[in-house]
Amino acid sequence: MDRKPPRGLFITGNNTGVGKTHVAGLIARSLTNAGLRVGVYKPAASGLIEIDGQWISQDVETLWEASGKIWEREAICPQTFHAPLAPHLSARAEGKELDTQLLRSGFHHWKQKQADGACDFILVEGAGGLLSPMADDLYVADLAIEFQLPLIVVAANRLGMLNETLQTELTAQFYQRGVPIAGIILNDIAADISDVSRTSNRAELARRCQAPILTHVPFGANQIPDTVDWLALASMP
Repeated sequence: MDRKPPRGLFITGNNTGVGKTHVAGLIARSLTNAGLRVGVYKPAASGLIEIDGQWISQDVETLWEASGKIWEREAICPQTFHAPLAPHLSARAEGKELDTQLLRSGFHHWKQKQADGACDFILVEGAGGLLSPMADDLYVADLAIEFQLPLIVVAANRLGMLNETLQTELTAQFYQRGVPIAGIILNDIAADISDVSRTSNRAELARRCQAPILTHVPFGANQIPDTVDWLALASMP
């Protein structure tokens, strides 16, 4: 196994339900369109839905399609569960236990692919926010630190996002040994124009956050609206 830090980014949210998978998919598609082979990894997914008699994870489907449909779904997400709960609780609702070693070995699969020259870039998408539990004694932040990937924080552009995003930044700075934030992406998760905070959130956040605001994704966008150097962000210390 190559012991160098992997080349990639860890996508997290400032909360649950902020459009993190959608934005991760847009980033993957942007890199794929630039000619890179993008490995996508979601350590565990819950909240499966039934379509045509098959149970699927919409998150996994989004990442699979955005990365060019070249990877096995089981490699993208080795553990999926039905109930829309934290992964370890969703597993227990089925009488199972989340495999915490598989959370890690699933990522090592992609790291080895990169070391072997079969994958140019790795995108990992966590579950919820940094302090969302992955297991009884494991948080999303623990995986981000272990994987040695800078963070991209997806922030839902809505009332209350300033507090949520600033708390996420503090968590990244002070949880255990810390994990660097490469940047923040504002994401419109609805077409609702009655929330007047949406017009001022970006400027207010830029004034208060240390991490840069990379872009603002409009509701329903099918591409990242600004040019972002994802490779440079992945190389930040």
